[in-house]
Amino acid sequence: MAIGVSANKLEILQIARAVAQEKMIDEKIVLGAIEEAIQKAARSRYGAELDIHCKINSKTGEMRLTSRTTVVEEVENESHEITLEAARKRDPQAEIGTVFEEELPPIEFGRVASQTAKQVITQKVREAERERQYEEYKDRVGEVINGIVKRVEYGNVIVDLGKAEGIIRRADGIPREALQNNDRVRAYIYDVRPEVRGPQIFLSRAHNDFMSALFAQEVPEVYEGVIEIPRVARDPGSRAKIAVISNDSSIDPVGACVGMRGSRVQAVVNELAGEKIDIIPFNPDPATFIVNALQPAEVSKVVLDEESQRIEVVVPDDQLSLAIGRRGQNVRLASQLTGWSIDILTEVEESERRQKEFATRTALFLEGLDVDEVIAQLLATEGFGDMEDIAYVDLDEIAVIEGFDDATASEIQTRAREWLDRQASEQDARRTELGVEDELLEIEGITLPLAVRLGENDVKNVEDLAGLTPDDLRGWYETRDGERGREPGMRDGLEVDAAEAEALIMRARVAAGWIEAEALEPEVEEVEDAAEEDAEVSDADLDGLDLSDLEAEAARLGVDLNELLGDDAGGAASDEDAADGEEDDAKS
Repeated sequence: MAIGVSANKLEILQIARAVAQEKMIDEKIVLGAIEEAIQKAARSRYGAELDIHCKINSKTGEMRLTSRTTVVEEVENESHEITLEAARKRDPQAEIGTVFEEELPPIEFGRVASQTAKQVITQKVREAERERQYEEYKDRVGEVINGIVKRVEYGNVIVDLGKAEGIIRRADGIPREALQNNDRVRAYIYDVRPEVRGPQIFLSRAHNDFMSALFAQEVPEVYEGVIEIPRVARDPGSRAKIAVISNDSSIDPVGACVGMRGSRVQAVVNELAGEKIDIIPFNPDPATFIVNALQPAEVSKVVLDEESQRIEVVVPDDQLSLAIGRRGQNVRLASQLTGWSIDILTEVEESERRQKEFATRTALFLEGLDVDEVIAQLLATEGFGDMEDIAYVDLDEIAVIEGFDDATASEIQTRAREWLDRQASEQDARRTELGVEDELLEIEGITLPLAVRLGENDVKNVEDLAGLTPDDLRGWYETRDGERGREPGMRDGLEVDAAEAEALIMRARVAAGWIEAEALEPEVEEVEDAAEEDAEVSDADLDGLDLSDLEAEAARLGVDLNELLGDDAGGAASDEDAADGEEDDAKS
């Protein structure tokens, strides 16, 4: 049936307005979608090569279907272009760029044309709705939002937020928390991304900032900024530690967060499915902060290594299990909260280790410096760890030792340097014997002891080193017969971490010409999921889209949508992407 002949012109406007209000989008977008649908159907009727345009008056509903011809200097497409000479036969005033419009008669929509038109309209409306949702939620990252569980798919929870849907992926949920359909749930918006099938609003109940936001809701002092929560460490659903600090010396941050009889912290615990919360006073001094973080365990002594961000904590024997916690939970959370690697020893273990280290250093100095045992023990007692410490330290640091003078200090330092020279000579001879090339020593980070170790493992040139992996240097863990054991690496005992091993191999690959030097410079790249990069919306993707919104409005207004756009078309529900998350086990 012909559009514009049988349909009331205002009915299309009424439907467009109603759909725009329901979807909370601009009415012009709905009218534009209808115009595009009619244009597409008209091209299939009059010819796809024609430049056909449809315009619907937003006040009267009057529809005008035209075919446009543009005046150009050189015609490339005869269907909608015309030369200036031919144009002036139609209009003597025509110039380059003049557009001639020829009005076309209304078209009749068959089943195929109607189906196509409906798909275009629905797709445009959905695109506008998705854009509106993205614009609305993209600036709400960091908020806590309420919603109703709509459905649960493969451990992922789809939450109805009223104007949009969010997803709590399995890794972002609280373990063992069984959310059911129609449950009310609070979650933290941590990311909003525009995706192929609409904006994805990612929610989390396991995010550290979710706990901070909950305390801001329950504790007025946190909301007002009088008390700050600089750090949070969580084992979702089990236990958490938060660090608090007050900007007002008259307010106790821990007491304020706990509340009268624990009412404030209990409200947060209830929201987090019974997750136990330790509230720790923040302290800028790392040692004090770490001691606080290990509560309720008592700490006897701490030894910090600021360079490697490691701390050694000594506790009484009866406090060891309390400090470590169930399955290492207490020390793991304390490490996450403070940002330091924590090693826990009992007083007995620490004493035994110190004695062993003292004996080892004493033996080294006794043999290497050719001094008596008393002098060797004095050097070890003063904290000298190896020969390099003695050889390159300021002479005064040796001379101040009780019983030493400048001459004695100078002699000891000379002997230390001679010992190092002998060691270097022996190692270089061993390297040459093993066939390790000189070019290998030119790579930054390659020392003589390492060169010897590499030669013993048949790594003799730059190319051999470039072909290794970090595990070859550092060792790796492997499970055999149900038991997990460590396989030794080439640098065992030489103290190297993963980053150093990888950097060493990358430098070798640059030296070997395998890669450019620029590859070693850090770059910030945005990595997207391959499926999202390759996904495209084709015509086939539009088939069977749900038209219930348009049809419902048409029915409410007493208008048959089929008479407006043709025969009925089926609908299909769009698929939702389900993302599986994995929980990583943290090890202290």
